[in-house]
Amino acid sequence: MDPNLPMVNVVASGIGRVILNLVNNAFYAVDEKAKSGPDNHSDEGYQPEVLVSTKKTENGIEISVKDNGKGIPESIKDKILQPFFTTKPTGQGTGLGLSLSYDIIKAHQGEIKMESTEGLGTTFKIYLPMS
Repeated sequence: MDPNLPMVNVVASGIGRVILNLVNNAFYAVDEKAKSGPDNHSDEGYQPEVLVSTKKTENGIEISVKDNGKGIPESIKDKILQPFFTTKPTGQGTGLGLSLSYDIIKAHQGEIKMESTEGLGTTFKIYLPMS
């Protein structure tokens, strides 16, 4: 984490919940990929990786959560922020994590964006304006 970030006015518990949700999802994604085993030669020696980083932007800060899990299929990318949508098995996910995260970030006048390539991983970026 960059110690020289500008101050942003946030509800700490809300932003903490968003980051925790994104990190939990990233760990789930890399764990699922690791459990699936090598389905082709590119997965041999797979090393799960979750990276959290921050940086200053022109108007605020960016918080990034990146994983090298299975990625999000193109067919569901437009659904992942919808309430009650989940890819997890019954009993393992409520489908509310990303939806609530989106609402929390919007309440802070921020943005949440996702980049994902199936088979390679996903990056979520949160943008929060300066105070």
